[in-house]
Amino acid sequence: MKHLLLLAGLVFILAGCAGKEFYEPEDTVGDYENNKASLSGDIISMNKDGATLDSGEIITKRGVSKFKIPEDYSFLNISNDVVISSNYKDSVLLDKKEIKVGGVVIAATLKENKLALLFSDNSIQLYDTNTDKILLKEYFTHSYVNDTRIANPHFMSNIILFPTLDGKIVVVSDADNKVIKNIVVDASGQFNNIIFLDVIKDTLVAATANKVISVGDGTLNLKDYNVRDIISKNENIYIATIDGQIIKTDISLNIINRKKYKYAKFYALAYGTSLYALESQGFLINISKDFETETIYDFDFDNEQKVIALDDTIYYDDEYMILK
Repeated sequence: MKHLLLLAGLVFILAGCAGKEFYEPEDTVGDYENNKASLSGDIISMNKDGATLDSGEIITKRGVSKFKIPEDYSFLNISNDVVISSNYKDSVLLDKKEIKVGGVVIAATLKENKLALLFSDNSIQLYDTNTDKILLKEYFTHSYVNDTRIANPHFMSNIILFPTLDGKIVVVSDADNKVIKNIVVDASGQFNNIIFLDVIKDTLVAATANKVISVGDGTLNLKDYNVRDIISKNENIYIATIDGQIIKTDISLNIINRKKYKYAKFYALAYGTSLYALESQGFLINISKDFETETIYDFDFDNEQKVIALDDTIYYDDEYMILK
């Protein structure tokens, strides 16, 4: 009986393995080699706007910075040429200036003297760095499970957009520091924090892991996508989905082009002179601007380690590569 149980277990395991499917392109053109360089350490934390290396140096959308943050801090954002980092306990740093905030800050943006903060308890705060006074504090529904990709607040001309952990964007007046309205992106689901937030030609585009929204000219568009990654470039939105699709839309989320890669699991999207998608089995797919052709490269990286793509650069393992 014992041997039968063992055999049954082995058959079950083998059947499970046999059932796993992986993306396998028909052909590749070989390794992708272009402007490859080494990092000063490994990536230990990251968000949509950058990453922290174990050396203390940071990666931003401007590239690798020699600016170092203390060992117990992690990079959040760079705005007004100021590096914002958090100790994920009770303080943030603006470059080297410490501000005690009394909670765990997970996203932040600075404009002049106003510091917009998102806390791990899903509260938001607007802080005056000149007077050290709290201008606004609001609490929202606590979210216990979040996608690790957390978007930073965004300053527009006269409003401030706060992404929340429960699928909303809180719109705050920059003039009187009061909440104007809440825009609901994703009201359901476990992982519904805002993972992407951008403003393109006065149109707000935001996403959770389950939905993408566009708000502009009085029109709201909402699409259901299981998002692996999302970026914007040249007034277009590019979405990689869990089911292996790469979708190009306009800022109103109208589909312009799409491609499907069977069993593909995309880690990140980047944009050089055209779109690149990094696939988990060690492939880099370059799609032409018109989505008519593609080139697939071999791209060796450790998919157990952190990978981040910012604009035209992919950072992986302890290296980075600028894409054509």
